Amino acid sequence: MSAIALDAREIASLSLQTTHTEIQLGSTEHRIRLVSEWDIAPGSRVLEVGCGQGDTTAILATAVGPAGHVTALDPASLDYGAPFTLGQAQAHLSSGPLGPRITWVQTDPISFARAAEEAAEPKYDVAVMALSLWYFSSPAQVRETLRALAGRARRVCIAEYALSATDPAAVPHVLAALTQSALEAHKPTSTTNVRTVLSPVRIKALAAEVGLELVKEEIVVPVRGMFDGLWETNEVKKKSFEEEIVQTIADEKQRSVALALRDAMEASLKQIKDKDLKILTMDIWVGSFTAPE
Repeated sequence: MSAIALDAREIASLSLQTTHTEIQLGSTEHRIRLVSEWDIAPGSRVLEVGCGQGDTTAILATAVGPAGHVTALDPASLDYGAPFTLGQAQAHLSSGPLGPRITWVQTDPISFARAAEEAAEPKYDVAVMALSLWYFSSPAQVRETLRALAGRARRVCIAEYALSATDPAAVPHVLAALTQSALEAHKPTSTTNVRTVLSPVRIKALAAEVGLELVKEEIVVPVRGMFDGLWETNEVKKKSFEEEIVQTIADEKQRSVALALRDAMEASLKQIKDKDLKILTMDIWVGSFTAPE
């Protein structure tokens, strides 16, 4: 069966976003490119881990068609998020034409996989993690989640920031992410967007540890309508962020590393300003793995 056409404007219109529609459209266009790399066939049963407000969920639900289904999983509280919460955004999608194709589950993926295995439920055709790995608390948690998915899906597909910048205007985003991770590593708990930074090399190594075999990988340069680079860079630019580094990291050498990364980001911003460029979002790595039988 041929793939279903994915229309960015049509899918974006199903979102709860009522203002800044160009931001939603840019995000949708970009995520369509990621999903297209995974060759998800109509009729597929998909498990999405880290669904958030459902930006990728809507695309997956369109791709699987009326004969397929998406189980969208996220451990975050339903009152997390702004200007709309996860609960509000998910409920809005459920009330629309894609609603019958989506089941929302609020739990951690490891517990979900274990419960499914105990119930002898059939495997999913594909498990998807789209720009969600950096929300995990540690590399160990990522590894154990991949282990759980390897036992519950025939394929595992991942998209995550690549820590590379094909366009020099995305360099500040790379440095901003590394700066945030240098700070978050010193917090016992975190609620930020960047909690555990993993490069594609490390993601592939973790996947190999649990028996996942890489069959395809690509680097995707985000559309210019993606604003993640700008948002993350603006966060690190704040004076309060520098103060948080000083207050949080007790060890002088480790604190110096975090401050140096922030300074490097500031220097990269000056180069962009000198060339009259806008801050862009860094490259995305997209990988597809087959799970062991």
